[in-house]
Amino acid sequence: MLPYLGRMLPPTSLERRLVLQSVLSAFATGSFLTGTAVFFTRIVGLSASQVGLGLSLSGLVVFALSVPAGRLADRIGARRLWLIASVLEALAYLAFPLARGFVMFAILMAVLGTIETAARSGRGAYWLVIFERETRVRGMAYMRSARNIGYTLGAGAGGFALAIGTRPAIIAVPLLTAFLLVINAVLISRMPDVRRTADAGPDVAVAGLAVEGVEAGPGQGGVPGLRNVGFVILGLANGVLGTNQILLNVVVPLWLVERTDAPHILLAWLFGTNTVMAVLLQVRAARGADTVTGCLRLTRWCAWSFVLSCLLIAVTHDTVGWVSIVLIWAGHVTITGAELWQSASAWGFLSELSDPARLGEYQGVFHLGWQAASIISPALFTWLAMEQGAAGWSVIAAIAVVAAAVSHPAARVAEARLQQEAAVVTV
Repeated sequence: MLPYLGRMLPPTSLERRLVLQSVLSAFATGSFLTGTAVFFTRIVGLSASQVGLGLSLSGLVVFALSVPAGRLADRIGARRLWLIASVLEALAYLAFPLARGFVMFAILMAVLGTIETAARSGRGAYWLVIFERETRVRGMAYMRSARNIGYTLGAGAGGFALAIGTRPAIIAVPLLTAFLLVINAVLISRMPDVRRTADAGPDVAVAGLAVEGVEAGPGQGGVPGLRNVGFVILGLANGVLGTNQILLNVVVPLWLVERTDAPHILLAWLFGTNTVMAVLLQVRAARGADTVTGCLRLTRWCAWSFVLSCLLIAVTHDTVGWVSIVLIWAGHVTITGAELWQSASAWGFLSELSDPARLGEYQGVFHLGWQAASIISPALFTWLAMEQGAAGWSVIAAIAVVAAAVSHPAARVAEARLQQEAAVVTV
C-alpha cells in the first residue's frame, strides 16, 4: 500500500509543496460550498431564488473580469497577485457572518467573485511558468487531483457542521474557511519566486520576465489574446466540453430524482465515484497532453465520452430497478472520463498555445469559454434533458461533438498564429 501511495505523489519537492497548498485551499473553500444554501437561507435570511440570483450576478462579474485579471497577473507578477488575492479572500469570508439581506449578500458575492478570479489567474499563470514545459501538464494534473482530495475533506467538515445544525455551528464554517485561507496565504508566500535566467531558453526567460511584472514582447494596444481568433474559438469550444460539470452536478442529479426510479442515495455513490476517479486517474488521463496533437486526441475522447454518457442516461427513463442503477452509474463514469480528458486538454492547450510573454492574459481569454458556457448551459441543458427527454440528450451529445470538431481547426490556427508571432520577435 505504501509504495502505491508513494507513486501517487508527484516526484519533485516543488510539486509536493504545491499539492499540499492545493489540498488546503480546496479544503477551505469546499467546507463552505457544502453548506452554502443552508448558510445563506438560515443565517443571511434569503430565499432560494435570491441565492440563485446572487450566484448568477457573481458569475457575470467573473466573466467580465477574466481577461483583466489575467493581464494584471502579467503586470504585477503571478505569485504576488495570487498571494494578495488569497489574503483578501480570507477577509471576505470573515465578513459573511455579518451579511444581512440580499443587497449585502450580492455585494459580498461580487467582491468574492472578483477576488477568486484574481487568485485563479495568479495561480494559473504561476503554474504555467514555474513548471518546465515538459512537466506542466503533469504538474497541473497532480494539482487537480490534490484539489479533489481537498474538496472531499472540506465537504466532510461542512457536512459535520450541517449535521450539528445549530446557528453557531453553521456560522463557524466561513470562519473555518477564513482561518484555513490564512494558512494557505502563508504557504503561497513561501513558494519560490518565478525567476528564470536567459540561459534557460528564450521562451522560458520571456515567460519568467512577464510573470515577474516586466513587459516582455512587442508593445501592442488592446488585448492581443483576444485578437488570436483561433485561440478564442478554441477556448469557447473547450468551455463547451467543460460543461461536463453541469451534467455531473446539476442535470444528472435532477434526472435521477425526477425521471428515474433509482434510489436517491445513489447520488452519494455517484459523487464518490467521480471523486475517486478524479484523484486516481487524472494524472494518467493527462498523458499525451504535452503536444497540440495529443490534446486534440484527448478532445475527441472527451466528446465520445460525452456522447456515450448521454445515450446511457437517456434510456434510464424507461428502465427499472438495477438496470437503472447500473446505467446511471455507467453514464456518470463516462462523463467523468470526459471531465478528466477535457481538463488535461485544456492545460495542454494553455501550455502549448499561449504567448509566453502574456501567460496570464491568454489564460483569462481561454477561460472566457468556460465562464460563458457555465452561464448558459445550466438552464439550456436542464431544459433539453428534463423537457425534451431522449431528443434533448441527443442535442446535448451533438453540441459536444460540434465543439470537438471545431477545436481541431481552431487549434491549428492558434498554433500558426503563435509561430508567426515568435518569428516576428526573433527577427
